[in-house]
Amino acid sequence: MSTTSPPGPLRAQRPPETTDATTPRPRRPRAALVGAGMIAAVHRRAALLAGAEITGVLASTPQRARATAEEWGVAHAYQDFEQVLADDRVDVVHICTPNATHAPFAEAALRAGKHVVCEKPLGVSAAEAERLATLARSTDLVATVPFVYRYHPLVREIRARRQAGEFGRWNLLHGSYLQDWMLPPEASGWRVDPALGGPSRAFADIGSHWCDLVEWVSGERFSEVFAATSVAVPERPTGTAVSFSGPADEPGRCAPVQTEDSATVLLRTAEGLLGSTTVSQVAAGRKNRLWFELDGSEGSAVFDQENPEAVWLGGTDGNRVLVRDPGHGSPEQRRLSHLPAGHAQGYAQCFEAFVADTYAAIAGAAPDGLPTFADGLRSARLVDAVLRSSHDRTWTKV
Repeated sequence: MSTTSPPGPLRAQRPPETTDATTPRPRRPRAALVGAGMIAAVHRRAALLAGAEITGVLASTPQRARATAEEWGVAHAYQDFEQVLADDRVDVVHICTPNATHAPFAEAALRAGKHVVCEKPLGVSAAEAERLATLARSTDLVATVPFVYRYHPLVREIRARRQAGEFGRWNLLHGSYLQDWMLPPEASGWRVDPALGGPSRAFADIGSHWCDLVEWVSGERFSEVFAATSVAVPERPTGTAVSFSGPADEPGRCAPVQTEDSATVLLRTAEGLLGSTTVSQVAAGRKNRLWFELDGSEGSAVFDQENPEAVWLGGTDGNRVLVRDPGHGSPEQRRLSHLPAGHAQGYAQCFEAFVADTYAAIAGAAPDGLPTFADGLRSARLVDAVLRSSHDRTWTKV
């Protein structure tokens, strides 16, 4: 996982105040960023490109908030979360903090009448996610979770072809999500600490993305799982975690690792369709390889997130490689293809499209495929089932 410093201040062009002499243009959404790490920088860039005004940033300490506000060109450095909630300029809160803070921050923001973009997992337990999803449903607020791999244009193309019946009846869904950032024994961080990251690490962090994407593209829902997890590095350093609720441990010591480095999961739908996935954060050389294959009675489709500009379509009479092209394919592929064919798009454009769709929903639109707190709850239930199955060594209902 990248730990490079975020880019310097990026300033979005302010849109004109009117579309003509008499029609006022809606004002820009105003967003507060809670968190100052790598993913917060990604949220910030996407918000600016979507036309938002960044009102301020809250970091793990007031000193870091001030430094980040200066680096990002943001006017206000919040001293605590209460200041974020009390700021009546804020329309939407982006929560980009350690996992254990997601539920309390998101709940407080919703109760304060703010729209919310919350990093996953929505909660460190299914009960937390259930409470948040229920609260979000009871309001008129937009509450989204960045399952952004849905926004690859060719992912939308595969989904559209599935909806048109091109692949026939599914026979098997399978794939993997592999990374190597936790391979060194000295690698650590707040995600390793269950008090901050939750009881699952690899599956909650990346397996959740795989399951969300495959369910959404295939149209299937996994109803039970059989899972096994493993720890490759039994001890890791402490003292590297950043906490929004207290000081980190003293540096220079190691502690036993309690969350998985890898997981292998068999999945089954209520109709008996099988699936499988392997998830690992200790796969040498794999940086961020989310890969799936969907095998149907009339054809197959393969997507690789590290090579998102082309997908493989299989058939008994020959195979094809389909290249992203804004001039061809489904309406959603064309909508999300911001660059000409041959000019690579990737994760950043997915995130930008997700945030733009979130703000469009705040303005009253209904974008296709926007992942909400309901999807965050679905993910939390899958994570919970995987942990229970691994512990009990049995098929477990989701």
